[in-house]
Amino acid sequence: MWRALLRRAGLTTPNQGEDRLGRATVSQREQTPTLRAAALERALQEQIETLGSAHPETITARNNLASKYAQIGRREAAVAQFELALAEAERVFGDDHPQTDVIRENLAWSYEDAGQPGNAAEQWETLLKHRDERLGPVAGDTVAARSRLAATYHKSGRHNAAIAHFEKAAEDSGLPEERENLRIGLSRAYSAVGRNDDAIQQLRMVFAQRHRRLGSRHHDTLVIQHRLGRAYTQAGRAEEAVETLQTAYRNALSAVGDPDIRMLTLKMRRDLAGALSALGRHREASALF
Repeated sequence: MWRALLRRAGLTTPNQGEDRLGRATVSQREQTPTLRAAALERALQEQIETLGSAHPETITARNNLASKYAQIGRREAAVAQFELALAEAERVFGDDHPQTDVIRENLAWSYEDAGQPGNAAEQWETLLKHRDERLGPVAGDTVAARSRLAATYHKSGRHNAAIAHFEKAAEDSGLPEERENLRIGLSRAYSAVGRNDDAIQQLRMVFAQRHRRLGSRHHDTLVIQHRLGRAYTQAGRAEEAVETLQTAYRNALSAVGDPDIRMLTLKMRRDLAGALSALGRHREASALF
């Protein structure tokens, strides 16, 4: 992810063991991730010694290293290197330069990977501001930044702020499947502040769209139908919960050849039993256990 973003902005240079198109040579493919990280560490140190830490090529080398750290799960090390790269990029390129924004996006994702949604939100706020000014609110990259900001707000407990940005992103997005995902995020944020009926409405819209686009037995449709049934339960709408979960359960049973649906069916069975019990239909609930 990080190297793809950097290449898009023209910020990468081929590493040792890559050809001019950035494809791994045989020697690089034979290296372990740890050895490749060590090679990038040496490359960064050489750039610092010969060009200084603020040189554009040194910034590139630092980003390459941070990207590798992120890829091999060294999250804290990745964050540290991306932070340094961003600080240098702001000095060299400027705060709102496209290449600086690429590094900032890398850092935002790295913060999310490291379980720091509050820090990630700060970077997405800046990215959203820059993209909104440069590209406009309905551009794909702007909507993507807004959706990530909403998600990190939600994870940080800033649910009302998350709601505002999920709503705006869903309004601005021109991609049907992206809007579905945004509505799912919006439903979670609504649920977090007790707006259960609003959460249900968002899930109903997503379910209708997926049912029409994918059919009743597709895994993605069943996931939303199950989530909708649980939302009805959370809202105290037990009869609607039972009806929704029963239909989802029957559809899932007819498609259990899919291992993912088979696992989903077990969860549906449990939640349907709970919904039946809430209505006092204990015999039917017991039959599901």
